Amino acid sequence: MELHCDKCILRSWHREDPGSLVRYANNRKIWLNLRDRFPHPYTEADAQGWVERALSGKPETEFAIEASGEAVGGIGFTLGTDVERYSAEVGYWIGEAFWGKGICTDALKAATRYALVAYPLNRIFAVPFGENLASMRVLEKAGYARECILKRSAFKDGRFVDQVMYAFVR
Repeated sequence: MELHCDKCILRSWHREDPGSLVRYANNRKIWLNLRDRFPHPYTEADAQGWVERALSGKPETEFAIEASGEAVGGIGFTLGTDVERYSAEVGYWIGEAFWGKGICTDALKAATRYALVAYPLNRIFAVPFGENLASMRVLEKAGYARECILKRSAFKDGRFVDQVMYAFVR
């Protein structure tokens, strides 16, 4: 898959991506805003394993965000099952050098449009941590609506934190 956006390219992961993946993902500031399954420190082995898992996914649900000719972030969907089979959670990150440039918003808009066509979805949601104002702004700019605050619903970096539910509903 490859989608050309205004500020980036949203594409399938390539086996050549681990070098740039480590360069941008190995950042505690990024880890602080993601689920614990995103490791820190982020090693070459982590990057290679991630790319292989992403490439083996059927259907493909994990994509690279490319800017300046290399993978500088990622965006993906966890498809719901059972009664949530028409919903998916979206997650994303981008290297710190690319923060504040509108790239993540551009990627999220494109990924949302793609997901609504590629998968049988009625709802796409995200639950950024309550302190992650930048991610909430990305979601709002991409057309997601804030639904609620999930008080002390996550445990990150040794403490309980709020999550904020955002959704894009067809």
